Amino acid sequence: MFSCVNRYLLGFDEHSLPERIKSIFRRSPTSSHMSVNQVPTRLQSSGGRRMPPFLCDSDPKNLLMNSTPPVLVVGAGPAGLVAALTLLQNGIPVRIIDKDPNPRIGQRGAAIWARSLELFNFLNVPEVNDLGKPVPVIRSYQSGTLELMTEYSIVPHMEPTPAIPFYVSKMIGQQLLDVILRSHLEKFSCFVELGTELRSVEQSNESVTAVIAKNGILETFNTKWMIGADGAKGIVRKQLGLTFLGETRDDARIVVGDIRLNCVGLDRLHWHQFGHFKTRGLSLRPTDEIGEDGWQFFIFGGDVDLTKAAQSEELVFEIIASLIPTEITFNKLVWVSEYRANIRMVNKFSEGRVFVVGDAAHVHSPTGGQGLNSSVQDAFNLCWKLALVEKGLADKSLLETYTAERLPVISEMLELTTTILNQVVKAGDMTIPRNPITFMLGVNCRFSNIVLDEFAIPGKLINAYGVLDEGNLEAGDRAPDAPNMVQVGGGEFDVKTLFGLYRPWSHTVLVFAPSYADATLILGALQAYDTSVVRLAVVLPSSASVTSVASSADPVLVDQEGHAYSAYLMEAGQTKVFVIRPDGVIGAIVHGAEGAKKYFSKIFLDA
Repeated sequence: MFSCVNRYLLGFDEHSLPERIKSIFRRSPTSSHMSVNQVPTRLQSSGGRRMPPFLCDSDPKNLLMNSTPPVLVVGAGPAGLVAALTLLQNGIPVRIIDKDPNPRIGQRGAAIWARSLELFNFLNVPEVNDLGKPVPVIRSYQSGTLELMTEYSIVPHMEPTPAIPFYVSKMIGQQLLDVILRSHLEKFSCFVELGTELRSVEQSNESVTAVIAKNGILETFNTKWMIGADGAKGIVRKQLGLTFLGETRDDARIVVGDIRLNCVGLDRLHWHQFGHFKTRGLSLRPTDEIGEDGWQFFIFGGDVDLTKAAQSEELVFEIIASLIPTEITFNKLVWVSEYRANIRMVNKFSEGRVFVVGDAAHVHSPTGGQGLNSSVQDAFNLCWKLALVEKGLADKSLLETYTAERLPVISEMLELTTTILNQVVKAGDMTIPRNPITFMLGVNCRFSNIVLDEFAIPGKLINAYGVLDEGNLEAGDRAPDAPNMVQVGGGEFDVKTLFGLYRPWSHTVLVFAPSYADATLILGALQAYDTSVVRLAVVLPSSASVTSVASSADPVLVDQEGHAYSAYLMEAGQTKVFVIRPDGVIGAIVHGAEGAKKYFSKIFLDA
C-alpha cells in the first residue's frame, strides 16, 4: 500500500519548492537584503507607498542603529515580527530574540483573513497576499473509497469590492510568513537573535531589566519597554503575574503536521477529507510551500492514539494509508505535533512597561482560524501607540488603551471560536462552513475612550467582534478603501486609493468637502500638527471644480467613480472629517477642525 522514502523530521527542502517561493529563501543579509542606507525611497504597491519620513529625511544610522534599542521583543513568531516591523517603520529601534535555536517550521495556522491582509498591506508586505493561496474547496469521500460524497467551501465566497480589496482570504504557512517578515525586518538591519532566551524580568517606573541567556552566557539587558510575544508557555506573562484562566478541552484533540507524499488519484486543487471526526479521520490540504508534493495534514478521532501518533512517523504513515484507498509514496514527514484545544486569556494585556501579544495573551480553539490573525492585530494596535509615547509625542496613559481596546475583542473572539468548536464536536465534522464574521472586518473599538464620533447615536449596543455592516460607519470601525481616485493637487506622489494614504506611522485626516474652498479653513486649522505623524488630504466629489487646487500642499483627491463617498456614507453637499489612525481604524468622525483637535487632544501631548 505504501513505501517510505527519506523518512526523517527536517525542515522543507528548498530544492523542492516552486520558483516564486525559492526566491524569498535565497535572500541573505550580505546579498539581497538591503541595509538601512539602501532602503528605497519609493516602494511599489497599491496606491504608491513611501518609506517613513525618518528614513527619507534623516540619517537612518542615528535612528535605527542605536546601541541600546528602547524596545525588546521576546518571541519571533508572526506577532513578535509584526510588532518589531511596526516599531521600525515608526523609527523606533528594536531588539528581537527567540529562544529556539532555529527558525520554526510547520504550516500551523495558515488562514489569513481580510482584516489581516489589510494590515500587511499597510505594512507594505505584499508577499502575504501575493504568495498566499485561496482556501481550497473541500472534497469529502465515501468511507473506504475515492468516491466523492460532498464538495463545498469552508469559507463564504467573496469577491473583492472597492471598499474591501482583500476580501479573498488566503492561506500561507507560518514558516513562510515568518521568513517574509524577517526579510522586511532585515531591511532595517534588524535581525532575529535565535537561541536567545529570556530568563527574568524586572521593571521600574523608567526602565525594564531583562536577564537573557545565550550559549550558556547570561546577559543583563536594560531597555525601556518589553513586548512578550513568546506564546502560551512563554515566560513574560508568568513574570508579570497575569492570570490565564480558562479550560483545556479533551474532546478536541488532533495531530497536525506537514508531510510530503505522492498519492495516485488525489489532485492538488482541493482540500481532501477522509473518515470521520469522532472515530478516525484525515484532512489533507495541498501546499507548494512544503514542496510540489507537500501537504498539511490533520489526524483526528477517538479510535486513534493521537499522543502516540504525534511521536511516530511510522504510525502517521500507517493512519494516512489506512484512510486513503490508493497507492501512496511517503517521501518525508516534515513536522508533526499533537494539538489540544486550550481556551484561555489574560486579565489584562500589560503591566507597567511590559506588554503581552498573541498567544502569550490568549489561546483558543483553532476553529475559525482567528489565532494568528488576532495576534498580529494585537501587535499592530499596540505599537503605533508605543511609538508615539517613546517619541515623547504622547503620554504614557495612551498605552492603557491597548488593554481597553483589545480585551473586549479577544473576549468575544473566544466566545465565537468556542461556539464553532462546540458545533464541530457535536456534528463530528471539522469542516463546518464558517460565518463571514471570521473575516474580522466588523471588529471594532467603538467603545474606546480615545475615539470620537460626533454623528453616532449614543446608547447603542456595541459588539466588539461585530458583523460587518457597510450601511453603518462609526468611529472605531475599520476604514474602508476606495480605488480609482484622481489626484489633482498636493502631495509628493500619485495616490490612486485611500489605502495608499494610510500608513503605520501617521494619522491621516480625510476632509470630505463639496469643494476645495470648503476644505481650506479646516486644512488651515490643522496645519500646526507635525506632518510626520499627521497627514492631511482632501476628498472631493466628481462634480467638484478643481481649478483652484494646484497650489495645495496636501493631497487633493477627486472621487471620480464615487467609491469613497459611497464607502464613507457621504451625502452630496456635506462636509465631514474622518481621522484614520495608523492601524487603519477610524479614530474620529467629526464636523470640522475643532472636532479633529478634540480627538488629537486624546492622543498627543500639548495638542
